[in-house]
Amino acid sequence: MIQQIEAAVLEAEPTWDVAKLFPDQGMWSEEEYLMLPDNRLTEFSHGRLEVLPMPSFAHQLLVMLFYRLLHARIVSQNLGYAVVAPMRIQLWRGKYREPDVALMLRAHRERIHEQYWEGADLVMEVVSPDDPLRDVETKRREYAQAGIPEYWLVNPASETITVFTLPADAASYDVHGVYTRGETAASLLLAGFTVDVEACFAEAENF
Repeated sequence: MIQQIEAAVLEAEPTWDVAKLFPDQGMWSEEEYLMLPDNRLTEFSHGRLEVLPMPSFAHQLLVMLFYRLLHARIVSQNLGYAVVAPMRIQLWRGKYREPDVALMLRAHRERIHEQYWEGADLVMEVVSPDDPLRDVETKRREYAQAGIPEYWLVNPASETITVFTLPADAASYDVHGVYTRGETAASLLLAGFTVDVEACFAEAENF
């Protein structure tokens, strides 16, 4: 019996030798981070990796809904490019995030690289229940610091869509609008881009 328990413990032990092949936390370079495989959501902050939890099905339904709506709007007029995570967005040297949805206008296509984008023109996040302050406060502050003109925060818990916009030369976002069921969220950056809040959350509920 003791031998069986010892064997089970050995089988469950992490592969520490593999971990030793990678830098310690705080010692990662941007180049090493960019060489990681893309099968997990992994963000980068000044030498440290932040491995994000896998999203839920309902979360992904909302992400794909917003991507489809945004993609349809920009493709119709050849305005730019939209992507969903995982796609690395460099906020500044040493800082990368992977927004749920990101838009780069065609006018800024020189900021698009194969492995990452230099910033974005619009980002969207669906609030994760495991750490809502990450999206509500931390990323709001960081995206503004990076100079991203517009940030959409989709909160399934409160069933709201908040659109933040960055005034010229400002260090923080203004609230362009907080939209609830029965209302239509609207972009300031993309004229004519709107989202029916009722239809948005109904789709996530009725899978």
